[in-house]
Amino acid sequence: MGWEAWMTVGLVVLLVVALARNMGPPDLLTLGALTILVVTGEVSRWKILPDWLRSELLPTAGQAVSGFGASGLITVGVLFVVVTGLSQTGGTELLTQRLLGRPDSIRKAQLQLLPAISVLSAFLNNTPIVAMFMPVIDDVCKKNNLSPSRLYLPLVYATTLGGMCTLIGTSTNLLVNEQITKAGLEPFHFFELAWVGVPMTILGLIYMLTCSRFLLPDRRPVLSVNDDPRQYTVEMTVDPEGPLVGQTIEKAGLRHLPGLFLAEIDRNGDVIPAVSSQERLQGRDRLVFVGIIESVVDLKKIRGLLTPDNQARKVDAPQTQRCLIEAVVSDRCPLVGKSIRDGQFRSVYNAAVLAIARSGLRINARLGDVVLQAGDTLLLESHTGFARQQRNSPDFFLVSNVENSTPVRHGKARIALGIMAGMVLLPGLGILDILPAAMAAAVLMIVTRCCTGAEARRSIDLSLLLMVGAMIGIGEAMRTTGAALHIADQLIGLAGSERAVIAVLCLTAMVITELVTNNAAAMLMFPIAQASAERLGVDPKTMIVTVMLGASAGFVTPFGYQTNLMVYGPGGYRFSDYVRFGLPLSLIFLALCVVLVPVIW
Repeated sequence: MGWEAWMTVGLVVLLVVALARNMGPPDLLTLGALTILVVTGEVSRWKILPDWLRSELLPTAGQAVSGFGASGLITVGVLFVVVTGLSQTGGTELLTQRLLGRPDSIRKAQLQLLPAISVLSAFLNNTPIVAMFMPVIDDVCKKNNLSPSRLYLPLVYATTLGGMCTLIGTSTNLLVNEQITKAGLEPFHFFELAWVGVPMTILGLIYMLTCSRFLLPDRRPVLSVNDDPRQYTVEMTVDPEGPLVGQTIEKAGLRHLPGLFLAEIDRNGDVIPAVSSQERLQGRDRLVFVGIIESVVDLKKIRGLLTPDNQARKVDAPQTQRCLIEAVVSDRCPLVGKSIRDGQFRSVYNAAVLAIARSGLRINARLGDVVLQAGDTLLLESHTGFARQQRNSPDFFLVSNVENSTPVRHGKARIALGIMAGMVLLPGLGILDILPAAMAAAVLMIVTRCCTGAEARRSIDLSLLLMVGAMIGIGEAMRTTGAALHIADQLIGLAGSERAVIAVLCLTAMVITELVTNNAAAMLMFPIAQASAERLGVDPKTMIVTVMLGASAGFVTPFGYQTNLMVYGPGGYRFSDYVRFGLPLSLIFLALCVVLVPVIW
């Protein structure tokens, strides 16, 4: 290898070490490495340099940054918007209820959860799926006194396995497919990866369903929402035209909510104090709950529940520009000593009172009849500028916004699901490529108001896109300098046969993804896989798909995949739990990859 190749390999090694040791933000580290390559490449073309320093092998500035315009990268960014449209309309929750139901044991929960998760993650990004199902799992565990540590890791691994089955299942698949197109090879079809992904998913699910009881701990999370001493009293009314009418309390999911309990039902003036789980809801039932703010926010998002007298809808602000606010009433508030209704709180402040917390005491009165006292903490629904306007007001001691509390637009849930279905079916049937289908879906999400333009912009993970774009440029340097070809020669000499090379490539990709990220591992290994195929004289897809799948198989550490880390604290896990449960799954994955990949491609 020339000095250019040695420099590139050295830079990649330093980058991997820096990422593994968390020495800085991943996007800045990768951009820094790319900058070094670009500047060195431009300087090496100066004619005033001696011959031994001059080189044309390092990529030009245009080649190095071409990855930022890659269609795969753009597709990943666009998919963030599509997922936001689903979450803002409650489409994800609608899918969750249909797929998961309400299991009452770990075994039943795993049987209902894992296959459904695998199917869903084949068409949606893993991170929002895990974020969507974590509170569902938490709810199931609290209701039935189950340990979430038996469900969180299987949830994460099921999303990872399911994502390997389609071209849009993970961002890694999209990015590698883009590199295949740029290399002049035939890109993967939408479901082509399913030939390997489906068998891997099935075997992985069997392993998890069989062995999780032996390999996963029965451990409680470090923190519990029930530790919060602040208790709100909140009223909700059953929408007479909503989906909850006629359902039992148990079936409606209102029994033993996490951090919240149903204290009573007021039905046309008749109070039902000890509510049975089999009590059927009727239209205009007034439900009184007591609990913490996180659960009150979740309660507000349930389809079929309205604020009393529909006060929230009377707030003068579009639904997309509303949020929840906590405000502590001061002794100088003019409404102290008056009831919420008589003081016309909504008219005075353009905010609807949803719940009240008063020194942990339950308030035995209708919300509108509660007489305000200094020190009461109110949970309000108002416009997004309320906190800014009232922060210095003498009427309140403290005003703060509640995170992730924008009201869910339930009426558009089926529209969002229909848009997503179209985005999946059109590429699957060969009518549209993935990028135009995803772009059309994102635009439709905004046009139909499933999400706003501001929400769409906030949803895009810019740091991820910057890191991946930079990694594509670094991979290009590995190819142009000959470093990838040299490494491939060494691997082939070490391994010998085609299957042995596949095993080495897959194992290397799995190790790198545990140290850095799946996308970074795929971009670093892609040129090596391509060079290995050329040396062996086999279909390049054989080696490329090996790297693509191996880069997504981050099962052994909390850092192997972003979703692995999401459940680390809530599940009460230790590092050894990932090794004990993930290592056998990785070995199964490796063996299946070596057996199936050369047969299919």
